[in-house]
Amino acid sequence: MKRLCAALIFFTRFPWGKIAQVSADDFKHVVPYWPLVGWLTGGILAGTLWLAAQFLPIQVAWLVAIVVRLLCTGCLHEDGLSDFFDGFGGGGTRERILSIMKDSRVGTYGVVGLIGYFLLFTQMHLIPFSTLCVVAFCVDAYTKAVVAQIINLLPYARTEAGSKAHVVYTRMSMQEVVVSVLAGVFPLVCWGSSDLWSVCWVPLVGFLLLCGWMHRKIGGYTGDCCGAAFLLCELMFYIAVLVGLWN
Repeated sequence: MKRLCAALIFFTRFPWGKIAQVSADDFKHVVPYWPLVGWLTGGILAGTLWLAAQFLPIQVAWLVAIVVRLLCTGCLHEDGLSDFFDGFGGGGTRERILSIMKDSRVGTYGVVGLIGYFLLFTQMHLIPFSTLCVVAFCVDAYTKAVVAQIINLLPYARTEAGSKAHVVYTRMSMQEVVVSVLAGVFPLVCWGSSDLWSVCWVPLVGFLLLCGWMHRKIGGYTGDCCGAAFLLCELMFYIAVLVGLWN
């Protein structure tokens, strides 16, 4: 429970620290519980969408839902995405990429990348409303379960002292792998349709391709890579659902 609480503290901006005292070691084990955090953030995204759509056009309701999730997470993953675009777009060497990603300033690649990401993500209101509500909840947890495996596939590219959060995630035990996977697929099992199950492979393939690129460029992953991989793989899932329904 302390590690779950640490994950909620780390990945959201709610005052979970008042519920339980967690140690620095607990933050090294937050990634396996990331999909469970996805139940909260995905639920907030879906719930806000449903509630806002009772009063607003679906396009506006979707924008409101996105903003609310951004506020709940403190734009943590979006910050990682901009740093990822800056580093991998503007850095030629491993050292240069890592140096750029650690810089808090947003560069040209980061701005263009975020604009492109949000232009695509905000268009997902084209998915039928009832399906979009289910996708908003299920995909958040599922994609986080997929991307959480990055700590088992790749080494950390920095030292603990050189990391932004001063935390190096510990590789998952078998029990933690099971917890992560079950937490990710459970919403799909309960509420997912054949349209969702038929495209589950898309973010998985995209994640493996991203892992290969990270390994080739920097020899591992960083916290920014985790956030970027989540948002990109989540977007892949949404686009796959939209294309599948369109066809």
